[in-house]
Amino acid sequence: MGLPVGLLTVLGAAGCGSLTGKESMLQPAGPVAAAQVQLLDSSMWIMFEIFVVVAAVLIIALIRFRARPGQTALPPQVEGNNRLELLWTIVPALLLALLAVGTVKETFALNASPTMKNSVLVDVTGHQFWWSFEYPGYGNLITANELHIPVGKRIVLGLTSADVMHSFWVPKLGGKTDLVPGKENYIWIEANTPGIYYGQCAEFCGTGHADMRLTVDAQTPQAFAAWVATMQHPVSTPTTALAKAGYRYFAQVGCSTCHTIGGTPYAGVVGPNLTDLTGRLMIAANLIPNTPANLYRWIQDPQAVKPGAKMPDLHLKSKEITALVAYLEQLK
Repeated sequence: MGLPVGLLTVLGAAGCGSLTGKESMLQPAGPVAAAQVQLLDSSMWIMFEIFVVVAAVLIIALIRFRARPGQTALPPQVEGNNRLELLWTIVPALLLALLAVGTVKETFALNASPTMKNSVLVDVTGHQFWWSFEYPGYGNLITANELHIPVGKRIVLGLTSADVMHSFWVPKLGGKTDLVPGKENYIWIEANTPGIYYGQCAEFCGTGHADMRLTVDAQTPQAFAAWVATMQHPVSTPTTALAKAGYRYFAQVGCSTCHTIGGTPYAGVVGPNLTDLTGRLMIAANLIPNTPANLYRWIQDPQAVKPGAKMPDLHLKSKEITALVAYLEQLK
């Protein structure tokens, strides 16, 4: 990373918090993010050099051509100097052309389409205020808020919105791309190493915008295949009396109207898909850790956990919530 980007890091840290944390665009973990940082770095070097030259000329002019004591006449004027005018027209044009070369090159290199060879297609839909991920090549399996991808594989994302504009952004894997209602944009990402990569919506989309988070779980090919098998053959049958009660409550209190659970008749599409819920690190669009206590809090009063959430408070009794948590904790 060059000096200019280092300076940008310091300035950014002063104004917007650290740029070297879990959502740092300056710590690329895949080829897309690396190419974008390299373009940023080279552009910053060009701008930095221009700044040095302009600042030096300005300082020289201020010192050499400053008004002397007793001087009343205007200094020599340069309008009409064809050489100077040609110089400060051609040089900026060449610099802009130089910047354009790298930008256009990377634009074509990072262009994506659903027909890209040797890639995994994932349809991403933004909702207020959560994410849906559908895998057409794997039996249209659907998950929410946690995107699973195999390491070393190009992942083509088809981005659209179910309501208002959103923006998909996982800084360590690639730049921001808008999700527009009625339109599908395509980008591709790829992770170099296994791990959890954090992202968020980067387009203000309403009250819950700041809490519309996501994670990308980059897995080894073997681990990804195991996750796919789990999603295709989910464990959703309750095994305890309390969980069986929760299974019944799921339909009786209205949860099944909004949520889908694989392997059951519950097929709501308004809210996140809950298949394999116990395998997720976080809940409430990656706002709080996935623990029984947090799941209880989330069901009991969604607005208290995540202001602006579309999930309603159903005013459930404690025994109903306890049973629902027992059931949901068995979804694998």
